[in-house]
Amino acid sequence: MKKAMFILNPSSGKELASTFKEETIKTLESMGYDVEVKETQGEGDAMKFARQACDETYDLVTAMGGDGTINEAVNGIAEQAHRPLFSFIPLGTVNDFARALGISLDPHEAIESLKTAEPHYVDIAKASDKYFMNILAIGQVAESVSLVSVEQKTKLGTLAYLIEGFKALTSKDETQVYVQHDHGTWEGEAVLVLVALTNSVGGFEKLAPKAETDDGLLHVFVVKSAGLPAFMRMGTAVLLGKLEEDPDVVMIKTEKAHIKTNPELSCNLDGDEGCHTPIDVEVLKGHLNVLIPMRNER
Repeated sequence: MKKAMFILNPSSGKELASTFKEETIKTLESMGYDVEVKETQGEGDAMKFARQACDETYDLVTAMGGDGTINEAVNGIAEQAHRPLFSFIPLGTVNDFARALGISLDPHEAIESLKTAEPHYVDIAKASDKYFMNILAIGQVAESVSLVSVEQKTKLGTLAYLIEGFKALTSKDETQVYVQHDHGTWEGEAVLVLVALTNSVGGFEKLAPKAETDDGLLHVFVVKSAGLPAFMRMGTAVLLGKLEEDPDVVMIKTEKAHIKTNPELSCNLDGDEGCHTPIDVEVLKGHLNVLIPMRNER
């Protein structure tokens, strides 16, 4: 019988994750899997469990939780000799990876769709020794977002990120940035660098509209200036899917990038603080085999 590891973060989804536990187990069993349940108790547990599933050659890893839990599970699978098929039930604040893959944000619908979902190879990216599926952000806004508390996320959702991002982007706190990429280099002052893998960033599904989950590219956005007028203009551009056309934004498509800043800054990976500049980033094309809904269900 096929083996599935079900990794559950009981504190996610406003602590409602456990209510979907039995439903998920029954669904996986109906798909022909012998299911082992692992519940996380702290940071790093999801990565540890996913790595165990690789070592023990499980056929499937299913993760249920917020963006942090999903990111940890992917970090446990990445670059392992055996990488199980992956699926997940999103219960986070933003759920960018789910949005990009067309996975329902309704837990019941996401669980039900597993029965008819199809495997699809998607890209992830490596930043130093860590991995991300959606976004790497560098700058004061990235550091501010890292400080958003669990309580703020629970009460305000995506608005919590917008509030902190607004504070940072309008501070005019520019940093010297150097980006070496496949086609040359860019150097100058900037307030924010975004490296996107998918079209959905921070819940905005048009920030990088040309980014596909399997295009083998990093979509790098360098935001050169801030202040309230620029922030308002860029906000409109994001909603229209035209951020790369803004005069204060440089957009670069590349497979690899080396990014330096002066002074050194922390990097935010998929919503959580992960590393510091200088940093090397590369896309791992088609690295993760994910169960996603059939197109006519999305």
